[in-house]
Amino acid sequence: MAQVVEAAAGRRRRPARPWMADPVAARMLRWTALLYAVAWAVHTGDHIRRGTSVITVEVSVLGTIAAVLQLLVVGSVFLRWRWAPLAAAAIGFPDAVGIAAVHLLPRWSAFSDAFPGSHGTGVTAFSWFAASLEIAAALLFAIAGAVAWRRSRDQP
Repeated sequence: MAQVVEAAAGRRRRPARPWMADPVAARMLRWTALLYAVAWAVHTGDHIRRGTSVITVEVSVLGTIAAVLQLLVVGSVFLRWRWAPLAAAAIGFPDAVGIAAVHLLPRWSAFSDAFPGSHGTGVTAFSWFAASLEIAAALLFAIAGAVAWRRSRDQP
């Protein structure tokens, strides 16, 4: 029925444009989004294991805001939102830097949950693994987003 109405109005249907013209870039973005979500879950699980009493309110608020943004962007990839590659780059790079600053640097402010020199905060080898995994996944997600964005911009 809709085709009849459109034909009567003199409009032609345009063929649906694929989500991304480069299937390799799309696949890379989906896989890194999945890795990023798993790494987020592992890192968040370590925070739950350690308990919320060992982090400052500032770290908790910042981490919660970052988590919401991370999950929204990962969701946007699987929903094939056209801005997902750009969002992946925009969230992945700062998230990697932020996690590294919060966990890998010695204590530097209220925004710090420093692993070096931490005693009595439940930091274990698993904590180091979880934070490092999320940093690496965030970087890979950001790179995949940048590559996918670039390739989508190069397409006619």
